[in-house]
Amino acid sequence: MNIALIGPSGVGKGTHASRLISTHRLLHLSTGDLLRENLAGRSALGLLARKYMTAGELVPDEVVDAMIEERMHKTEAAQGLLLDGFPRTVQQAQFLDELLPTTQRQFDAAIYLQAADETIVGRLSGRLICRKCQTPYHTQTQPPAKAGVCDRCGGEVYRREDDEPNIVAVRLRVFHRSNTPLLEFYQQSGRLVIINAEGGVDTVFSAINSALAAVQNKPQRFATAEEVAQLRKPAKAPAAPPRAVAARMDIVLLGGPGSGKGTQAEHLSRSLKIQHVATGDLFRENLKNKTPLGKLAQTYMDRGELVPDDVTEAMVQERLARPDTAAGFLLDGFPRTLPQAEALSEMITTMGRPLAGVIYINVSDEDIVGRLSGRLICRGCQTPYHLKFKPPTKPGVCDRCGGELYQRDDDNPGTVRARLKTFHAQTEPVVEFYRKDGLIFEVDGQGDVATVTGRTNEAVKKIAAKR
Repeated sequence: MNIALIGPSGVGKGTHASRLISTHRLLHLSTGDLLRENLAGRSALGLLARKYMTAGELVPDEVVDAMIEERMHKTEAAQGLLLDGFPRTVQQAQFLDELLPTTQRQFDAAIYLQAADETIVGRLSGRLICRKCQTPYHTQTQPPAKAGVCDRCGGEVYRREDDEPNIVAVRLRVFHRSNTPLLEFYQQSGRLVIINAEGGVDTVFSAINSALAAVQNKPQRFATAEEVAQLRKPAKAPAAPPRAVAARMDIVLLGGPGSGKGTQAEHLSRSLKIQHVATGDLFRENLKNKTPLGKLAQTYMDRGELVPDDVTEAMVQERLARPDTAAGFLLDGFPRTLPQAEALSEMITTMGRPLAGVIYINVSDEDIVGRLSGRLICRGCQTPYHLKFKPPTKPGVCDRCGGELYQRDDDNPGTVRARLKTFHAQTEPVVEFYRKDGLIFEVDGQGDVATVTGRTNEAVKKIAAKR
């Protein structure tokens, strides 16, 4: 049996996972545990993830996908799996469907533990976690035998900073935004089971066990479209009616890795005199300056966990609200997924400043593979160079800050192709999302920098004329 346990943080996934793996002899595949294991073991994937984290960057989905794939291929096909924390998106669910047959497995069911947001907020206010082995406890329902000490490993038991009610509320809104499409995906393929997780631990565990027995024996009634529709959360209404504002050049820049986004962003920022907001730079800025959001992101990284979308979204929202974006902004690196596009729409609606346009730099995969094999990055300021198209004045030295230039480990052809596969799966729905609103201005990214810059300038003219 191969199942996924899905649901928001605080719904009881960790508690029930530990029981299920024992009762059903399943291998527990937790993305958090896998990431920590690879980081601690200094595996090739762990070293790659560490490079992203050390550079103040988010660990990309394809690295986590690769960790899941590697573990599955190292596990006997007869060994059943319990996936926890994966999949989180439709793209990851599709990846899983492609992966499982290569390991002689089939996916049996996605078990969704459902509880009201109010219940989740209440539970997390009393949650405790072991700092060493991540075992969950609760001050009321499951306290450790000795206060502050983990029963399992003797580590320190503490309360996570992100379990504050206001943070939990935001996190739940972000969870529902990405989780609804995932539930619909599994419902439409007849593999979704919804479990009411409002009751006590034993009651909920009994319900899960009954559902799994029914899944194995084939009489299980899977969730209907109507049941999933009832779980759908309404979109958040703007905090205030949109204000009448002068038209701004608020632009989103989309493009795959190596498409030339960074180069074109620098040019557009100078020519339009608007702020270039790159999420990678923004993430590093918050970490370096130890802002409240930076400290929150650091707690996830220190635990060897992925930084969740709600933290990134909060950083973007704070940045777009600064006075220096009054004339406009050029947003680079966000949104990457459809839920993030919906989050951005919510942000800018509240701010009363609709997007002027979305520039999509389209480059063939083969050309990108060729480009990235010659790409160099500055260790200090992250400025991109290219041995052929944009070489530094002095080999190995950044023109901007004098830092060392190096080639990223993930710029080898095999890794680039995996990144491109993830990019297409995540970003093509974003392109269609904006195309429906008439906001997409596609730029052919093939050719030298000057040619592509000319095409980008033409796209900007069309945006300005439409605005």
